[in-house]
Amino acid sequence: MTDAHAIAGVPMKWVGPLRISGNVAHTETHVPLATYESPLWPSVGRGAKVSMLAEQGIVATLVDERMTRSVLVEATDALTAHTAAQAIDTRIDELREVVRGCSRYAQLIGIRHEITANLLFIRFEFSTGDASGHNMATLASDALLGHLLKTIPGISYGSISGNYCTDKKATAINGILGRGKNVVTELLIPQQVVTDVLHTTAAKVVELNIRKNLLGTLLAGGIRSANAHYANMLLGFYLATGQDAANIVEGSQGVTMAEDRDGDLYFSCTLPNLIVGTVGNGKGLGFVETNLTRLGCRADGEPGTNARRLAVIAAATVLCGELSLLAAQTNPGELMRAHLQLERDHTTAKVGA
Repeated sequence: MTDAHAIAGVPMKWVGPLRISGNVAHTETHVPLATYESPLWPSVGRGAKVSMLAEQGIVATLVDERMTRSVLVEATDALTAHTAAQAIDTRIDELREVVRGCSRYAQLIGIRHEITANLLFIRFEFSTGDASGHNMATLASDALLGHLLKTIPGISYGSISGNYCTDKKATAINGILGRGKNVVTELLIPQQVVTDVLHTTAAKVVELNIRKNLLGTLLAGGIRSANAHYANMLLGFYLATGQDAANIVEGSQGVTMAEDRDGDLYFSCTLPNLIVGTVGNGKGLGFVETNLTRLGCRADGEPGTNARRLAVIAAATVLCGELSLLAAQTNPGELMRAHLQLERDHTTAKVGA
């Protein structure tokens, strides 16, 4: 007999500390990662160590935030769809009032649309406070859709979700327009730290990033993405902090940049689709509450403050793991040796426990 409330245990460790500055948070914090891939912990830990040796640490800039839901309506023909779209654009204040009537925290901040044949796809964009906002955006979109069907002639119901959002799928539109938090992280690493801690050079990291992340991803047909393994860090962080883990699909779309600045290494990770929240489903579990509290994401403040802090910590964690992996891959055999040794040590520790 199965227990509907059983919890699957995933090994978790705190790594760090890592240093963060920027327009959201100035902090030094350890971060929790829940993963079966045990080499991830020391890898992120090495990146964290580098951040502590840089004057500003990881500078995390929150560029934008919005949660989206697209609805689909059917028009009698393309001209009617176009007329409806024009009417919707002129009614944004009216539609904002509809959203206020169904949610305390959701605010309509933008509307975009696309017409194909007689179909009109409408992409609503919301701010959602400290929630990641999936359900909040869907509830608001449902109310908006009902209002539009009553007040705009020539259109009928298609779907509450038209896949133009886009939720949990790798698409160009999310990378271009954003879904969730858009965070840019930057780290300037002194040459001596590159040599002593990362065991490589800025020139080697830059070359590998161009050949692997940029060119390799281009040849593979990547969508709005050029990175080594953002998904690894995001999944570990998401599981540890009660996030919807499926959002790593769009969350792991992002671009890694590296520059050789006279031997110093400038390293940056941009994540335009980072979907996190500090309230909502998954946040009531005891270990999640403990982890969010330890991360400083349970402070009193304006709605959205805690979620923004969590987002920049998540993005900084991604940079730590991305930096460490690329550095390792500049040296023949280092990555495999580390995996074999760390996984062997982890297995031995389990057997001896």
